[in-house]
Amino acid sequence: MAWSTHSRRVTALASCSVLLLACGDSGGREDSSATQSTVSATVTVSVSGTSNPTDATASATVGDSEAVTTGGSNSATEGQTTSGTTGTPVTATDVTSDTTPATEGSTGTGPCPAGQIECDGTTAKVCDGMGGFTSETPCAQACAPGLGCVMCVPGSHQCVGELSQVCSDDGTAWIDEMTCDAVQGLSCDAMSGACIGACAGLGNSYIGCDYYPVVTQQIDGYLGPNPYAVAVANTTAQAANITITQGANPVVMDMVPANSVKIIQLPVVGPLNDGSGPSILLPDGAYRLRSSQPVTVYQYNPLNADVTNDASLMLPVNTWTGNYLVAAWQNWDGINLRGWYSVTASKDNTTVTVKARGGGTPTQAGGGVDGQGNGVVMLNEGDVLQVLTEGGGDLTGTIITADKPIQVLGGHECTQVPIGVTACDHLEESMFPIEALAKEYIVVPPVQVPNDAAEKAVIVRIVAAEANTTLTFEPDQPVNKLLANAGDFVEIPPTIARFVVKADKKILVAEYMVGQDGGYGTSDPAMLLAVPTAQFRKNYLFYAQPAWSANYVDIIAPAGAAVTVDGAPVGNFTPIAASGFSLAHVKLSNAGDGSHSVTGDQGVGISVYGVIDYGSYWYPGGLDLDVIPQ
Repeated sequence: MAWSTHSRRVTALASCSVLLLACGDSGGREDSSATQSTVSATVTVSVSGTSNPTDATASATVGDSEAVTTGGSNSATEGQTTSGTTGTPVTATDVTSDTTPATEGSTGTGPCPAGQIECDGTTAKVCDGMGGFTSETPCAQACAPGLGCVMCVPGSHQCVGELSQVCSDDGTAWIDEMTCDAVQGLSCDAMSGACIGACAGLGNSYIGCDYYPVVTQQIDGYLGPNPYAVAVANTTAQAANITITQGANPVVMDMVPANSVKIIQLPVVGPLNDGSGPSILLPDGAYRLRSSQPVTVYQYNPLNADVTNDASLMLPVNTWTGNYLVAAWQNWDGINLRGWYSVTASKDNTTVTVKARGGGTPTQAGGGVDGQGNGVVMLNEGDVLQVLTEGGGDLTGTIITADKPIQVLGGHECTQVPIGVTACDHLEESMFPIEALAKEYIVVPPVQVPNDAAEKAVIVRIVAAEANTTLTFEPDQPVNKLLANAGDFVEIPPTIARFVVKADKKILVAEYMVGQDGGYGTSDPAMLLAVPTAQFRKNYLFYAQPAWSANYVDIIAPAGAAVTVDGAPVGNFTPIAASGFSLAHVKLSNAGDGSHSVTGDQGVGISVYGVIDYGSYWYPGGLDLDVIPQ
């Protein structure tokens, strides 16, 4: 038999469905913590110059990247992992013990259905429904089951230099997936066609290697003497090399030792911080922070304890999507301070569409956004769109979509919570992608200071991701239960209630600390996004700046869970209604460098906050960001 450059014969002792499982991956990556599975098949691969192939044994591991790709062009970079030298046929035993001939239907119980396309190497065959074929077509490049002759097998990968490309779902084109960035310790593996290294296949969580810290709107004069900074927590046993740039300009190079946290101060970006408008699009407005090892990043605006600041958990680029809801706060007319949100792109030519709740809300026009908070804007990598309220406006409920992944933060320059209760404080938080939102959350208040036997009141906003969203509360809360439109929200007035909120569609839940003169102890307004119970984790490494009068971590855990903070068991859990979860307020020691850890034998949720006289910060200590079906 002749063996040409573009001809391969693949014969598998597996059903069509098993072949599809091994070869038709769409290119998505599993969480790196997931257990990988081994798939093996009897495979004969024929390439140019081979006239008498011999068999060798190999197995393919399917996990973070495609291990086996059948069909495709003759390039060894199409996601094919084999054992032995190039051109050597590979044989492996099918661990499923399915010996149904490939010409049978996907159920393995008879001939494949009439019209179904099968692949015999690079030959596309159309089933006649009786065990034969109506036609056989040699393919010039590759054959994909169900599609026939294609340019490449959907889901397969190839390297073009250090660019990893994935084959499109219809097999007609190679699509740039990601550049294997040497700064992140990545390289493109010629065998798999995918990026490899410690920063590859990270899964969906707050742990990553590529971040975009963004300076946010703050009262003039507070940043500078009190620095804007990021805390970088290295979650690995290897030192992490940190590179921070802004556009093409290098800013900082640093190193974070294994299992530790380092504070890195960064210059203030004046156009994003100063004044109170207008809305702007600032080219290269964001910093880009890359690491050679997986890390977590928190930003502080400003770093040190002060009367107006807050902190944000930053989300790594690998978790960004193109769909967000905004939680912010209303324009404060008292001294003309603004609610805001910001959008950052990681890729050039990103088209961003913003739609204000209810069709429009008073907004300072600028950067491509009109006076009602609507617009379509083009961003390049590192660009920041910052949108601010006008008198009476509230950007909460704005829906933001993009054709490429983006980051969205929301908050306020400095505001009272509720309006009329002194004093004002800066608010900010990273928005979770709509894909990571859920239908169940547990809402708990923080602890009071100095009387930590009591709890501090919060205002809660619940925002709908879809129209006609119905809410339920356990125990019940006295608010409207039907949100008619996407972006609509209900607001629960100051409360110290602990409750579960559920919905029939996805929701976003935001909490706001009441100002100090509200009568609930020391601290001032700060903002937190509640973490869905479905995104709880078993371990966290986080930072709490020791200069605050008191720092706390609040832990929501399943009843009976064993939890430690900095290695010490937590024993003061109290039940949260009839939810099956319990809450513990744990005061953190300020004697160390601010680095802390939480571990549990079950998934738990945490929030971290600190207070001084008329000042506070608050952020979720971390979460998984898995895609949750609607």
